[in-house]
Parts: sequence; C-alpha cells; structure tokens
Amino acid sequence: MSQVEVPPLTTPAPAAAYATCRRMLRRHDPTYHLAVSRLPRDRRSAIHALYGFVRGADEIVDDAGCDLRPHERRAALDEWQAELERGVETGRSGHPVIAALVHAARAYELPVAELRPYIASMRMDCGPLRIQTREELERYMDGSGASVGRVMAVILGAPGESERLARLGVAFQLTNFLRDLREDYLLDRIYLPADERERHGVGDADLAAATASPGLRELVAAEVRLARALFAETTPALLTAIPSARRGIGLARAVYCAVLDRIERNGYDVLGRASRPRLFDLARVAAQSR
Repeated sequence: MSQVEVPPLTTPAPAAAYATCRRMLRRHDPTYHLAVSRLPRDRRSAIHALYGFVRGADEIVDDAGCDLRPHERRAALDEWQAELERGVETGRSGHPVIAALVHAARAYELPVAELRPYIASMRMDCGPLRIQTREELERYMDGSGASVGRVMAVILGAPGESERLARLGVAFQLTNFLRDLREDYLLDRIYLPADERERHGVGDADLAAATASPGLRELVAAEVRLARALFAETTPALLTAIPSARRGIGLARAVYCAVLDRIERNGYDVLGRASRPRLFDLARVAAQSR
C-alpha cells in the first residue's frame, strides 16, 4: 500500500499521542492488548490509535461522572467524529487520541468515513435501548463492529478482506454482548432482539435474575453458535493479511473464542457465572497461538 509523507513515529508529538492510546488499551481491555502486542510495531500503533478513538466514544456515552443528558452526549459524539475528520483534513489535532488516529490515517490512508456508522450506533446507546429485531441488531452491529473491522483491514494490509474482517468485528461485538449482558442491562440496554426473547419466553425481568432461565440459556446458546459461525467465516482473511499480522489476528480470535468456551462450560448462564476467561485460560490461549 502506498503511504503519504507524514512525520515518523519517533517524533515526540506522534509518539506521545500513540502512548496515550496504548495506555488506554492496556488499562481498559488487557485481553485485547495481549492480542495487539503480537502485531508489528507500526501496525500496532495504528490499532492503538483506532482503539483510543473507539474508547473515547464509549466514554462519552458511559461516563457516569459526567452530568450530560442524552442529547448532549449525542452532540459530543458528533463533535468527536467531526474533530477526527477535521484533523485528517488539516493534519493536526489538539487532542492526543485524535492526533494519533490522524497520524495513522494519513500514514495508511485509512477510510475514517467508515467510523461514522460507529458513532451512529453509539448515539443509540445514549439513552435506554431495546433492540426489537434481528435486522435492527445487524444494523447496530454494522456500526459498532463491522465499521471498525473495515478500518482494521487497511491497517493489517488486507483491504481486499474488508468484509470478512468486518464480520470478525461483528463476531467480537456479539461475543461482548453475551459476556456483558448483565452489565448492559444495568445500563438500561438490551441487545438481544425483543422478538427472539419473546419466542424464548425471556422478559426484561429475566435479565435481572440471579441466574439465567432455561429460555435465556437457549437463546444464549443460539447466539454462541452464530458467533462461532462468524469466526469461522473469517479464516480466509488470516491468509491474506500481511504475514507479520496473522498471529495477532489469530490470537484476537482465540481470546474471544475463549469467552464463548467459558459461556458454554457455564451452561450458558451468563447471569450467575462469570463469562470472562480466567488469567490461566488466557495464558494457555496465548501459548497455543505462538
């Protein structure tokens, strides 16, 4: 891929900006940080920047210490996206996270417009959320997961695999929904489609229970199967990415599949038992992916 002329990563300003994003990833998502650490250094820095942008949007939505009403949070999200697009146009930004992604975008010609659907999905999270149908969930995940995967495809040197890597982003997102079901419910968000919950006899109150009902377990089992099918679809993308990036992608998939493994071992009880892999499990996954 051709690259435009930008300051090298060793200059103070870009290096400090990337370091800010790297610390955000290490603090908020150590399992993903482990996977990213397997990527080449220059690509790794670009992914840190992408994560920083995504995490920044999440914090606008979820910061409980910030007394903003839903419409104000949506306006802040719009400004977050606008700041990125202004930065890409001018080549600079005063915010370290935006500055890092601007540097990466100009270095790798990243399609930052693909992040607009991400912001659109985050805007939905600014108030109570009840996904009604599978089609609505797919639209939401196209923004919250697939759009990030399309940008990742360019970073990883596999632009021709953008749709497969978009599906990988959806698989990650769906796995997160299952892992964080109780946490999301407490934030007044339910991503499992209402029509499918109704067919399984799962009401809102069932999501507040101490353990998962039989109907909820059946529904979670179906979602686990769907997530595994999505992960399987992405296998060809591993062969197309630059060789030095394949191990990192493979580890990221393995880490998220470990979440699905844990959910299965727990009998699909995502309410009463922890779904996050234990440190021992993650160490084993990392060792097997070397």
